[in-house]
Amino acid sequence: MKDKVTMQDIAERLNISKNSVSQALSGKDGVSEDTRKLILETAHQMGYIYSQSRKRRLPESRRPGTIALIASDFAFSMKSFFGEIYLSIERETVKRGSNLLIQPISMQAEEHLILPSFLQDNSVDGVLVLSHITTDFINAITHTGKPMVLIDHHHPFIHADCILTNNRFSAYEAVRYLIELGHRRIGIMTNTSISPSYYERWEGYVLAMSDFGLEIHESWVIKNAIEEADSILDNIKSLEHNMPTAWFCVNDGLGFLLNSTLQKQGYRVPEDISIISFDNGYLSQVSTPPITTMDVNLKLYGRKAVEQLFWRMEHPEHQEYPFTELLLPTNLLVRSSTGPVPS
Repeated sequence: MKDKVTMQDIAERLNISKNSVSQALSGKDGVSEDTRKLILETAHQMGYIYSQSRKRRLPESRRPGTIALIASDFAFSMKSFFGEIYLSIERETVKRGSNLLIQPISMQAEEHLILPSFLQDNSVDGVLVLSHITTDFINAITHTGKPMVLIDHHHPFIHADCILTNNRFSAYEAVRYLIELGHRRIGIMTNTSISPSYYERWEGYVLAMSDFGLEIHESWVIKNAIEEADSILDNIKSLEHNMPTAWFCVNDGLGFLLNSTLQKQGYRVPEDISIISFDNGYLSQVSTPPITTMDVNLKLYGRKAVEQLFWRMEHPEHQEYPFTELLLPTNLLVRSSTGPVPS
């Protein structure tokens, strides 16, 4: 038995010319759409391998027409962060002459694994999943066989391409910046149960503190932080006699609330306490003073997610290729909430 399937093998199977097979596989004109479809399906069934020099590019008329963007109701409500990603996805989809369907997922749908109708009736070509949805729900999408890319979320039990922020190294950079300002007593506000991203930012904090030989006091680690003023106030009051000189907050909402709470308690920012947060969202910009933050390129998020999804859709013969996790870098934006350690 031959190890490698050739275009001649496909031609003989279908009793057509080798030239017709070549035209179909290369996306060139010269064969009808029905014939092209038959040749592509036969090539896939026979295990034909496309060489890099003849890598198939689908003609415009055969490129996938509709993709879906799925997110929880909560994620769609976070317009300051996810809204920009959505707009970028829409722009990139339109550039490709394709359609975008938007579908919020309710808690009830997640709990009972109720998939959107467009997945049940096979009317979309691929799916983007934005932020955190339950692993069981995402795997239910996987079982439909549709190409899927996750945005700002991943999990060991989910087998799909993912577009992510380099959370660990970005958090490391944030803490390193505070250390360069002379801070040694550095706290962190996170909630590791909410998102893998927040856990990874906690790991970046730990790595930076370890690399620079700094002690992590248990009381300075708030792992169950809630974006509520009263909760932040309770945390601050418990540290009245053991306050860090700087805080790293894993998102801008926590940074905003911490900033206002500290000032209400009589602390000056940054003269007494410095604050750095993450995401460069609206709250970091309108805070007084504006908060130093790690800027996430949201437009790049959308562009890379669409690129990867379309690659999967246009290359079904490569469905066995390993899934990838693309880590996007961040940029440190220095604002007025950080300063040298108090003397």
